[in-house]
Amino acid sequence: MPAASFTLKLLAGAFAAGLCLASPGALAQAAYPAQAIKFIVPYAAGGSSDTRSRQLAQKLSDSLGVPVVVDNKPGASGNIGTAQIASAKPDGYTIGLGNFAPMSVNKALYTMPFDPAKDIAPVALIERGPMALGVSSKSPYADPAALIRDAKANPEKLNYASTGAGSASHLSTELFKEQAGANATHVPYRGGAPAVNDLIAGNVDFYIELPSLFLPHAAGADARIRMLAVAADKRAPGLPDVPTFKELGMPDMVVSNWFGVIAPAGTPPDVIKTLNEHINRALQDKQYRAVVESQGGEVAGGTPEQFRDFIASENARWTQLIQQKQIKVQ
Repeated sequence: MPAASFTLKLLAGAFAAGLCLASPGALAQAAYPAQAIKFIVPYAAGGSSDTRSRQLAQKLSDSLGVPVVVDNKPGASGNIGTAQIASAKPDGYTIGLGNFAPMSVNKALYTMPFDPAKDIAPVALIERGPMALGVSSKSPYADPAALIRDAKANPEKLNYASTGAGSASHLSTELFKEQAGANATHVPYRGGAPAVNDLIAGNVDFYIELPSLFLPHAAGADARIRMLAVAADKRAPGLPDVPTFKELGMPDMVVSNWFGVIAPAGTPPDVIKTLNEHINRALQDKQYRAVVESQGGEVAGGTPEQFRDFIASENARWTQLIQQKQIKVQ
């Protein structure tokens, strides 16, 4: 046999032996990520969820060395986009934003195309956005106690805004009413911006929402919104002058509209681990943290297991309230 032919056969045999030793899965995972990652956001462009997703996606792109491309898939209170994440190929190249409504609330309100507990792999909790109680600067209410007294004395008098039945703003207010032993009429809106506009105009008496929606209208001598309390364990770094509901005698009024990164169930553990490590690294960036905290948010982080437990506890909490109040979507 010619020497060249013999050498080629030896090389071919060695290559084949190497392929046998390395499984296809091991080869694929060793190279992760080897291409662009799609990051699905189940809400429209321009909102707080989209803004935070784009900030994180840029950090992950820099850290992972591949493009992380945001793809907005809004609709059905986040169910459409989250369903696309759940049904994607579980290879780590489609991930997305998982948040309060589709992950912990919607199963009690809708016929769902996916099961958050079975079809989603939690990766990392990235942020808690404590809700805040806001009124118009022209409102007679200088603190929650005055508002509560009026709501108790005149049960049909006050009304409140929300972004729809089952939204974080709606459920936060239902919890507030229960804690306060007061009542008010629900006025749902199709988004945060029109609700804020009507709050400023005095068409609704109060609105519990993320501080980031109030802040552009709550600073300076010409402020048009007054924040009375924040639903957090402690005062938010970006809102040092706004007391917590706990300080005001409502210890259970701790509510966040939270965000996290999720992947399809079945995504390899090594891929989840890689993503989790890079997300936690991104969350330590001083500039990123400063932006979150300036808007009243709390940077989170942690393990996939901690995020899974958090989702389960949120689901149990809000399902109980929805059933107790018999809340239904239109």
